[in-house]
Formats: sequence, C-alpha cells, structure tokens
Amino acid sequence: MNFHQAKLRRITAFGIGLVFFAWSTVALSQAAATAVSAANSAVATTNPYGLEALWEGSDLVTKVVLLLLLIMSMGSWYIMIVKVLEQSKMGRQAKDAQAFWSAATVAEGTAALSEASPFRFLADAAGTAVNKHHGLMGHIPLNDWIAMAIQRAVDRVQSNTQSGLAFLATVGSTSPFVGLFGTVWGIYHALTAIGISGQASIDKVAGPVGEALIMTAIGLAVAVPAVLGYNWLVRRNKAVMDQVRAFGNDLHAVVLGTIKA
Repeated sequence: MNFHQAKLRRITAFGIGLVFFAWSTVALSQAAATAVSAANSAVATTNPYGLEALWEGSDLVTKVVLLLLLIMSMGSWYIMIVKVLEQSKMGRQAKDAQAFWSAATVAEGTAALSEASPFRFLADAAGTAVNKHHGLMGHIPLNDWIAMAIQRAVDRVQSNTQSGLAFLATVGSTSPFVGLFGTVWGIYHALTAIGISGQASIDKVAGPVGEALIMTAIGLAVAVPAVLGYNWLVRRNKAVMDQVRAFGNDLHAVVLGTIKA
C-alpha cells in the first residue's frame, strides 16, 4: 500500500512538473510572440517620410533650401535675442540718464553717464557742437546748429536700434516662398519618380508628396516668428526712441540756457 502511494505521489509530481513545464513553454512562447509583434508594429509605425528620410533622399537643391531655411531661422532668432537685450539695456540707461539733470553743469552730467549710453552720445554731440561753432559754421545760428547736432545724434541712435530688423522683415516675407519652392521641387521629383516606376498607388504618391510638403511647413515655421518678432521689436524701438528724443529736446534747451547764462 505504501509502495502504491509512493508511486502515485511520483506520478502526481511528474504530472505536476509536466504541466508546469508546458505552462512555462506556452508563457515563453507568448512573450516571444508579443515581443516580435511589438517590434513589427514599431517598424510598421515608423514614418519613412520624416525629416531624416527627406534629408537622406533629397538632392542638392532640396538640401540647399533646407540649409537656407535653417540659416534664416537661426539668424532671425539670434537677432531677436540680441535686440531684446539691447533694448532692455537702453531702458536701464534711460533711467540712469535722469541723474543728468541733477548735475551742476552739462559737462558734469555728461561725465556721469555711461560711455556706452546713447544719452551720453547725445550730450557729447551737443558739447562738440558748441565747441565747433566757429569758422563757416559760425554763420549758422547757434540754436539751429545745436539742434542739428542733436538731431544727427538721434538719427544715428535710431539707425543703430533698427539694425537687424531688415533681416527679420526679409526672412518673414521670403521664407514661405523658399519653402514653397522646395515643395514644388520635391513634388516634381516625386511625380517624376512615380512616373518612371509606373506605380501610382496611394502609398507611392502620398509618401513623396507629403514629404515635399514638409518644406512649406518649415518655411512657415521660419516666417511666423520672424514676422511677430519684427513687429514686437519695432514697437519696443519706438518706445525707446521716444525717450531718446525727449532727452535730446531737453538737452537742447539746457545747453542753450547755460550758454546764454
């Protein structure tokens, strides 16, 4: 009886082990199948017509267009950052220039201003005009001569504040057309390749055409920030130049007052 019980236990243990082995094999098979399915789905969902495929499969003209758009984008962002920093600096210099009016003389007020300040540039221009009012220049009324010197200095400051804005305007107006040119060129070559292959199915047409349309999207992505940045910087320049002109008008009156005194 004990022998049959032991034999029965061995058979039962063997059966349980066999079931466990079978279950493990099935589980491993299912895991492997899941991994293979995931890998296949990842490959299937990978977009073969993205930017990487566009660059690798493009010709020289398309690469030149992409590089041109990249240069436009980098240049516009660089100019926008630099101009914002410059305008912020001029705003701080405008606040510092308020101490000019507390000085005892124009020379002391000028010396107290920062050498890189546009307000120091205006004050130096006014002082130079007073010192050079002789010879043929002496025939010009002093009031008009000082006003001319300050106005030339204001125009010079305004010219400096507008540097780089022409590039932003050019990028904003031309980059969509550059991207459109890349799209037209890409569609032309895509349709040519489709015509040569003789296959006009949707997968053969939609991929290359959609890839070519990326160029238009890139052109718009370059143009929109440039246009918005241009308009914003122009408005900020106007606010800064209003402070410069106000300082120049007050400086004109102060310089004339000190001379007459």
